[in-house]
Amino acid sequence: MSKVCYICGKAKMSGNHVSHSNRKTPRTYSANLIKTDICDEKGRVSTEYVCARCLRTIKKHEQEQ
Repeated sequence: MSKVCYICGKAKMSGNHVSHSNRKTPRTYSANLIKTDICDEKGRVSTEYVCARCLRTIKKHEQEQ
């Protein structure tokens, strides 16, 4: 499974765990990806991984139309 959003390209990020004693250890943050059916400009439907933010925007634009 690709850990990258099909629409915006959001992917895994890195950062630090910070403990109570302020020690820092490396960690990763994964994108919140959801497998959904996407309809492209030509009307074809494909199953892709989309982040929650893009999915929310798609649903908003579908309701407006």
